[in-house]
Order: sequence, then C-alpha cells, then structure tokens
Amino acid sequence: MRKHLLVLFGLMFVLVLAACSGGDNETSSESGEGNEETSEGTEESSASGEQEITITSKSEIPSMDPSLITDSVGFQWAGETYEGLYRLDENSQLVNGMAESSEVSEDGLTWTFNLRDAEWSNGDPVTADDFVYAWRRAVDPEVGSEYGPYFLGGIIKNATEISNGEASLEDLGATAVDDKTLEVELEKPVPYFESMTVFITFMPLNQAYVEEQGDKFATEAEYTISNGPFEMTEWSHGEGWSIEKSDSYWDNETVQLEKINAKVVKEVSTGVNLYESGEIDQTELNAEFVDQYRTNEAFNVVEKPYLYFFKFNQENNEALANVNVRKAISYGIDRQGLVDVILNDGSVPAEGYVPSNFVSMPDSEEDFREAQGSLVESNVEKAKEHWDKALEELGTDSVEIELLGDDTGTSKDALAYYKGQLEENLEGLTIKLLEVPFKERVRRDNNSEFEIEAATWGPDYVDPNTYLNMYLTDGQNNNMAYSSEEYDSLIEKANTEYAQDPAKRFETFLEAEKLLLEEDQAVAPIYQDAKAQLFRPSIKGVYSTATGPEFEFKWAYVEE
Repeated sequence: MRKHLLVLFGLMFVLVLAACSGGDNETSSESGEGNEETSEGTEESSASGEQEITITSKSEIPSMDPSLITDSVGFQWAGETYEGLYRLDENSQLVNGMAESSEVSEDGLTWTFNLRDAEWSNGDPVTADDFVYAWRRAVDPEVGSEYGPYFLGGIIKNATEISNGEASLEDLGATAVDDKTLEVELEKPVPYFESMTVFITFMPLNQAYVEEQGDKFATEAEYTISNGPFEMTEWSHGEGWSIEKSDSYWDNETVQLEKINAKVVKEVSTGVNLYESGEIDQTELNAEFVDQYRTNEAFNVVEKPYLYFFKFNQENNEALANVNVRKAISYGIDRQGLVDVILNDGSVPAEGYVPSNFVSMPDSEEDFREAQGSLVESNVEKAKEHWDKALEELGTDSVEIELLGDDTGTSKDALAYYKGQLEENLEGLTIKLLEVPFKERVRRDNNSEFEIEAATWGPDYVDPNTYLNMYLTDGQNNNMAYSSEEYDSLIEKANTEYAQDPAKRFETFLEAEKLLLEEDQAVAPIYQDAKAQLFRPSIKGVYSTATGPEFEFKWAYVEE
C-alpha cells in the first residue's frame, strides 16, 4: 500500500532513470488504491494574499520536451504545464484530465477515450490527433526518445516494431476516430494502462506548434506550450524558472496559485539561509540542519518510494563482471549508519529493489516488501568472504573502481561515505569518485559511461513492474550489460501469461526480485528516500504522489 503524504518538497532525481522512470503496475488501474487522505486534501480552500511561491530545485531542467524527458526535474515541471488523459488528485487517485470518460473492450485490448473541450495556451483546441501525434513521435526512431520505446513498447500495438524501424508511424495502435475520440489498441491486456497515461511521455503535443519551433521546441520558455494548469513564462538556465497560472486551462477556476518560481540551489546551507531571509518558501534539509529545525512548525518529512542504489556496469570494469565483487560491495556498506548519520532525513535502509509502502499483494493488505522479506544485508564478515574469493578468481590483490554520482552537497557526503566504507572493509579496493552535475550523470547513465553509478529510481505507475522490468536483457534502462534468460522469462511470464491472474503475477515478481538480488546481485539497493524540509506553513494544498510529478500544485494556495 503506498502512502499519500502531505508535502514539502525537494525535487528528487530518478535516473530515469529515475524517475525515474519505467513502468509500474498495480493490481488495478486505480492508482490511488490504499492511499491515506490528508487534511490538505479535504479542507476547504481559503486563499488570500499574494498567490506566489518560490521553491528550490537541486538541478537545472534538462528538457521540457515530453518525448525526451528522462529525469524527475523535467517530470515535475512539464507535469504542471501539460495534462494527459488523467491527473492524480489530492487523494492520489486518477481523475479525468483531457479524458471525460473511457471504455475498455471485454478482452482488455481496446480502450476508447472521450475527450473534453480544452485549449492549448496558443488558443488551439486539444484534440485526439494531439495524442496520436505525441505517441507516434515518442516511438519515432528519428526523434530518439528514450522512454517512448520503453513505455509504449509491448504496450501499444506495433510500438516496438515502429521504434525498431520495422513498421511505419501510421501502424501505431492509437487512432483519432474524430476530434474528441481517441481509440487505443494494446498488444496485450495491461491492468495498469490507465495509470501509465499519467506519465509524461503520454502527454499530448500540438503538432503545428512543435513543427513550427523545430529544434528550438521546449528549449526556452518562449518555445514551450501548455495545456495544463500552468505555463512556463521564464527560464534562466542554471539559475531557475517560473510557471504561471494558465488562463486557457479548462479547470483554471480551481487553480489558485498565480505563479511558482523555482530556484536552483545545490547547497543545503544556501537554501536554509535563503529560507530564513524570506527569499524562498521551501528548502531541503540535510543531517547538519535536521536536528536544529526538527521542532520548527515549517519542518516536514516526505517519504517516497524512491530507491537509491548502485548500478554495476559489468562491461566497463572487469572486476564488476564478477558476482563476488558485486556481493562484497553490497554487504560492505553500513546502510543504517548512512541514514542515521549522513542523511538524517527520515530515509531508511533498502530491503529490496521494490520499495516498501508502495504496492500491496493482490486481494491483501500485505505490503509487497513484507511478503518478500528483506533481500538486502549489511555484513562486513560476509563482505570480506566474498571479496577474498573475488580477488582469488580475478588473480589480483588490488582493484580500482570508479563511482559516479551527483555533485550536490548531500550526494557528495554519501559518496564520500561509500568510499570510506568500502575501502575500509575491502582490503585492496580503491574507489575513485566522479562527481558530476545531475544532467551529466543522466547522460552518462544513458550512454553506459560508468562503472558503478549511485543511481535513483522512482515509479512511473503503481506496480512492481515499474522497477523490475528495468533489467531485461538490452532493456532501455539496463545500460549495464546485465543479462539473464531466467530473469527475462520471469518478467515476460508475469506480463503475458499471468497478466490477468494477479496472484500468480505477483508471485512471479517475487521470484524475479530474489533472482536479481540474492543470486545475481545485479544491483545493490542502498536506501529508500525521504526528504526533510522546511516549507512555509502558509502554503496549503500541495501533496505528494508516488507517480507522475513528484509534487502537485494544481490545488495549492497561499493562506495568510
């Protein structure tokens, strides 16, 4: 069961993945199942005063193009300026966005969406053709979308063939029956398909506008377009940006914030100083400041099903192709010490690759993580045993491995901790740190330019598949040369043979996760994220969800 949480936010990063991003499913297409309603979601709004807030982001927006976005910063801000078939409401449940209603065929293969009357920020109507164009663009090999083939492939009919150059764009299973009717044909029944459409890759695009802008599209505020609650009006690269309430949004009477400013702040101390001086309304805290502000009314902790983990590239370093090296590294890190001392923000040690408090077993209140049990252990003795065996197998007494991570304050502290732990516990190991801007880490990940990466991943829909399908052989987000026929077979079986048998499907996911971690140690889960933050108490109605934009502002307002 995933938790619905009141907010305060520091923008998180998924590798997109992160995100981010892969596809998760749940036992039903209702993405809000099991969420706890907060008082913010039910209280009557009483906005007054200036409806403008300023928040922080730890990095620049790499792109505002829905077809190209692969990171959680882009997800956040494009998610506020675009709207797909659905949104997640204040209770984290699917509510109609551009779709007013939908029907699905008895065999689960054909979905029909009836669209509402809505406009783009340039005055053009939003039509079914906008969805068809956007989805075709996402799988067009010439566009080079990472998530298009990943999300639509195997889901929308012929998406894989098109992205492989084996079929034409017109063959995609998305058809505009008329301006207000979108028909979608699936490759197989997908119980979580509606939940997937919240993801940014499924947003509509105005073809005339995109083609008029050409290569400039979504690179500056003036070259963006919106059909969501807000539109981008300013974008100073590397420094920050602003979005303002859209007058053309179909539900703009609900939107109360007139303007949201985002300021790129990489250092926590800088953010705290800006908050105390009244220049910003929200900032993330790290261990240095948590105890100082724990009793402050602005202090808040947001728990998320975001996983921080090591990706082991078995191709770029010979040592990492050895399973005992990978196991030694995973055993060799004291995760409790990391979250208690270095992070001190509510984060918890990871127990598996699928996070806790994310999804329940079918027809049960039991959390997926509880059903599986912990697959992650910190154990120096076991680490040394695997390390000694690995050195013998490699025929060496020393190994050097490069560890890639972000260059922000908390990330740098964590990287230094990993280096210290591993070099102390594994004699002969040298960890060379490579700290780069977030955008550069995402680029290196996409191009497999790393040995070990301190990576992040957040769900794109509520289902174990959003985490576990990342590691299919040659998968879009694998990027680390991991390959297992047995693993591939389990994930395939879960999503085909057992697609309409939730109990067997989830049992297969449990088996796949155990293979990924216990036997192959393909990755090493480190911790599940939470963010301690300061957030101006007068700002109400902001909430957090597991999927889509990390934080939703449509219902937010300033109360004086």
